[in-house]
Amino acid sequence: MTARDDLIQLIRDEAVFHGDFVLTSGKRATYYVDMRKLSLDHRGAPLIGDVLLDLIADIPDIVAVGGLTMGADPLANAVLHRGLARGLAIDAFVVRKQPKDHGRGRQVEGPDLAGKRVVVLEDTSTTGGSPIAAIEALRKVGAEVVAVAVIVDRSTGAQAAIEATGVEYRAAIGLADLGLDPS
Repeated sequence: MTARDDLIQLIRDEAVFHGDFVLTSGKRATYYVDMRKLSLDHRGAPLIGDVLLDLIADIPDIVAVGGLTMGADPLANAVLHRGLARGLAIDAFVVRKQPKDHGRGRQVEGPDLAGKRVVVLEDTSTTGGSPIAAIEALRKVGAEVVAVAVIVDRSTGAQAAIEATGVEYRAAIGLADLGLDPS
C-alpha cells in the first residue's frame, strides 16, 4: 500500500464524522472531515507529509510550503520533516489572518519569500477562502505562489475559485476515495 492508501484508510477510520456541521465557509454539511485530528497525530503527520510531497513532486524549485494558520501549520511541518528525510530542502511558512500589531508587524512568518516559489497547503478545501487569503498575503511579500495542494477536496467550488487567482490547484484525495457523497 502507498502512503496515500494508508492515509485514506486512516481518514476513513478516524477523521470522518457524521452529523450536522457548520463549515468554516458557513455552509452546512452532514459530515465533517477533521484533518487536524490526523495532522497532529504521530501516525497521520508522516503520511500527510509524504502524500503532499508526492502531490507536488513534479513542481520545480519550490523553496517553502505553508498556508493560513492554524490548519496549514502542521501540514507545512510534516512536509518540511518528510522532505528532509528525502534529502529535500523545503522550508515552512505561516500566514496570519491579519498582520501582527506589534513587533515587526508581519503577516507571513518564516523565511524571506520574496521572489521565491512556494506552495500553499490546506487540509480540507470547501470554498478555497483560506488558500486565497494566503495567496493574497504571499503575493504582497513578493512570493510566487505556484500551486495550492489540498489533502481532501470536498468538490464544492474551491478548485474553480483558486484557479481564478491564476494558481494551480491539486488535491490528493476526493470524497469518493473516502466513501462520501459530494452532495
